[in-house]
Amino acid sequence: MGKIIFYEDRNFGGRHYECMNDCSDLHSYFNRCNSCRVESGCWMVYERPNYMGNQYFLRRGEYPDYHRWMGMSDCIRSCRMIPMMHGSHRMRIYERMEFGGQMMELTNDCPNMMDRFHFSDIHSCNVMEGNWLFYDQPNYMGRQYYLRAGEYRRFSDWGGMSARVGSIRRIMDY
Repeated sequence: MGKIIFYEDRNFGGRHYECMNDCSDLHSYFNRCNSCRVESGCWMVYERPNYMGNQYFLRRGEYPDYHRWMGMSDCIRSCRMIPMMHGSHRMRIYERMEFGGQMMELTNDCPNMMDRFHFSDIHSCNVMEGNWLFYDQPNYMGRQYYLRAGEYRRFSDWGGMSARVGSIRRIMDY
């Protein structure tokens, strides 16, 4: 079970809301989010309702302002708890939509897609085991996208604005 607390003001001030489950629409609980505290679990927070918009991965710890989670604004409108997976991670990535073109299988982190595979556009993928994060830049920087077990037939299925993926990381219980 996880717990995250959202605060309207920086440094954990102002009105706050405690959340222990996925929430597709947080707008009635607070107007803005300038800080948060993750007391347990790992979470994805989203700038728009229904798990849409920019996504940010948060693990246990304190985030006294939204810049600490690499946020672009003080707007958080939905959140999802990430179930911790113990064991293996496995995914297949494809260079074309609908699982077409060259396929690569991943079981470990990849800090730089271009260095490892000589391409950085992923148009579809199949997550067979574990939870993963895609980053649009190498070395786990830039926009983040959460992928759980399932089929993603095109990059828009994971919320991507383009097929560009610079790095990939497994979400593990640290």
